[in-house]
Amino acid sequence: MNLSNFLFKYKKFLLIAGFIAFILGVGYLIYFVFFYTPPRVPSEKEPSPTTTPAQFPKSEEEEKLSTTTPPEKIPEAEQKEEEEKIDEVARGGPTKTSKLNDDPALKPDLSPDGSEVRYYNQKNGKFYRINEEGEAELLSDRVFHEVEKINWSPAEDKAILEYPDGSNIIYDFESEKQISLPKHWQDFDFSSNGKEIVAESIGMDPDNRWLIVTDNKGGKRKAIEKIGEYDDTVYPEWSPNEQIIAMYTKGKDFNRQEVFFLGKNKENFSSTIVEGRDFRPKWSKKGDKLLYSVYSSNNDMKPKLWTVDAEPGKIGQNRKSLNINTWSDKCAFASNEEIYCGVPENLEEGSGLFPELAAQTQDKLYKINTQTGQKELIAVPDKEINISDLNVTPQKDKLFFKDNFSGNIHQIDLK
Repeated sequence: MNLSNFLFKYKKFLLIAGFIAFILGVGYLIYFVFFYTPPRVPSEKEPSPTTTPAQFPKSEEEEKLSTTTPPEKIPEAEQKEEEEKIDEVARGGPTKTSKLNDDPALKPDLSPDGSEVRYYNQKNGKFYRINEEGEAELLSDRVFHEVEKINWSPAEDKAILEYPDGSNIIYDFESEKQISLPKHWQDFDFSSNGKEIVAESIGMDPDNRWLIVTDNKGGKRKAIEKIGEYDDTVYPEWSPNEQIIAMYTKGKDFNRQEVFFLGKNKENFSSTIVEGRDFRPKWSKKGDKLLYSVYSSNNDMKPKLWTVDAEPGKIGQNRKSLNINTWSDKCAFASNEEIYCGVPENLEEGSGLFPELAAQTQDKLYKINTQTGQKELIAVPDKEINISDLNVTPQKDKLFFKDNFSGNIHQIDLK
C-alpha cells in the first residue's frame, strides 16, 4: 500500500486524532500560562527545610532555663476558688455566712442586752435563744402552737404573741406567766422601756375603733385617737424618745401621702409629706429621725429609702432620698446615723406595688450613712440569701438576719 492510498484510507481517523491532539495542546498551554507555579528554590541565605538553622551557643543561665521543668498549671477549680475567696469578716466581697439553726424561725430579735438572739421555732412551737457561743438554748419548755406574729419587749424577755384565731397573749419568759388580751386588739408595739403597749382596738362598729395605750399587763387602758375605717393606714410605732406612739397617713395624690404623728397625750404635732405609697417607717436609735420606704411612678414603682426629721418641733425637716432601692424592714440602725440594709441585686419594675416579685431575689449588704448619704457595699453573703429581720449588735461586730428562702437565722461578722 503506497502513501497516498494509506492517507486516503485512514483520512477520517487522522483528522480525529489531530483534533484531539490540538485540544490537548491548547489545554496544556492554558494550564501553563494561568495555573502553573514553578517550584521554590531555596536561596543561599535560607536553610532548606531539612537543615537546622545556625544557633549561637546558649549562656549558662539560658541553658538552666531551657532544662527547667515548666510550672504545673493550676487546676481550673483552684483558680476559681482563688478568684472567689470568701472573707471571714465583711470587707465588701464574698463573706462567710454562718447558719445558726436548722428549722424555720419567726421574728429573730436581739435580747435587751444585745448578747443573744431570741426566736420562735416554727417547726416544734418552742422559743429559743442563741447564746454568744452560737448554741441554741430553750427560753421555755412550753409549746406555743401556730404563733402567727410576735412583738418582743425591748427591755425584758417578754413578748406579745398573736394567733391565727385572733387570740393574743403577753408571755413573760422569766416568770413563765401569761396574760390574755382581747381578741379585737391588733398591731401591737412596746414602749422603749417596755412598760406600756400601743395597739389598735378594732370593734365591729367603725365608731368603736380606737388607737389605745395599755400597761404591759393589759390592765390600765386609755383611748388615744378614734381611727374608724382607717385602721389600714394607722402605724403603731412607739418612738425611742417616748414622744410619739403612732402615725397615720392620708393620700394627697397618686404619688404622695401626708403623714400625721400621734402623741400619748393627744398632742397636735406637725405632719410631713412622703413621695410615694406603701409607707414603712422605722425609728432611729434616738427617735429624732425616721427611716422609711415608699414606691412611686417616679421610681418605676420600686421601693426607695428616705429619711426625715421626726422629732416634735422639727418634723418634716431634712427630708431626702438615700437613692437605695429596698424596703426599710430590710434595714437596721447601728447608730443614730448609720444603717445596714439588705439590698436586692435586681428589682423588677412594679416590685413596690407587688413585693412578691422580689421574693426570689438575692440580697447584698450595704452600710449607709443617713446623714451624708454615703453608701458602701459591706458584704456579699456566700449563700443565696433573701434578708429580713436584720439586727446589729451593740458592739457593731455582728449582723444577724433571717433568710426568707430557708427560714434559718444567719450571722455575718463585721470585725
